[in-house]
Amino acid sequence: METPTHLALEHAVFSRFGTPIFRRDPSGNEPVMVVTLGEREVALPLSPLRREFGLGPDTPDGRMLDLVAQALDYVNEIRPGEAFPPEIITGEASWEPEPEHFALAFARLRLSLLAWFQGTSFENADDETLLAMVEDPAFRPRIQEAFERAASELDLPDGEAVLSALEQFARELAYIEALRLKLLRRVQSLAERIVRVQFHWRGDSSHGEVLAQVTRLARRAAKQLTDRFDELDAQTGEVISALRNDAHQRNFIRANRDFLHRTWRAFDPLLTAWEQSADPTEREQWALVERTYQFLAPRYMTVKEWVSEHDRHRKSKPIPHMVW
Repeated sequence: METPTHLALEHAVFSRFGTPIFRRDPSGNEPVMVVTLGEREVALPLSPLRREFGLGPDTPDGRMLDLVAQALDYVNEIRPGEAFPPEIITGEASWEPEPEHFALAFARLRLSLLAWFQGTSFENADDETLLAMVEDPAFRPRIQEAFERAASELDLPDGEAVLSALEQFARELAYIEALRLKLLRRVQSLAERIVRVQFHWRGDSSHGEVLAQVTRLARRAAKQLTDRFDELDAQTGEVISALRNDAHQRNFIRANRDFLHRTWRAFDPLLTAWEQSADPTEREQWALVERTYQFLAPRYMTVKEWVSEHDRHRKSKPIPHMVW
């Protein structure tokens, strides 16, 4: 069945109070339908709404609401008549990386191709070094040789065909480079800053336990994201193999792109709050610490780490608890 391109709902409940807006509830992240009653906005969770009016997944409106839930991973809100984001229609992204992200992705690919050709490695080079290397006249003849060798390996007409394939590949990877800067580097910086905050509050037993937990969670978040980017780099760094399996690689990159973009959308308000608090008071700093704990705990705390406040004060053993 072809995926609809626009949100269209048939049941009368969706027009009874004017045009509804679908969003995620900020407190629980659940999709809700927001309607206006008098001068007030009322948010109705979709799950009970679906049960009340029999809008199961096998009904037209039920299928539309499934798409609404998917769409809210990529947009803040959607109304009837509006187009669904391209991520769920065509697989394309609803946002664009900057030209510098494409330049960096393209540089990585060319140097990966050169590494394959020469049997060398450029893995430890930073971004500025990578960009400088591909512009270095000393590298250009060797990169051109690598293109010609790759053309023979891939049964392509010439080096220009390899260059064209790399450019298309780089357009997909540019999103990953953008998210490396927008998400990974910022979460890594957050984890480092929380360590410094923990040092500032050292000796304060009333805050020490929470700070130790936040530090652990922030490091875990940074580690999980680092591992995902490392996996992406390893999978796409085998350039010849990637170009042979371009459709598989594109799907792999896009699935990771969408996951990382959803993660960035969730993290961004918290990261921005920390970045804008260059010299906070102790009260402001502690408010940020508590906000960070509330954000990280349901996402990165393992099940066995969840204990009630009552049990923690009784120093009982950790008990399993559902992660929310």
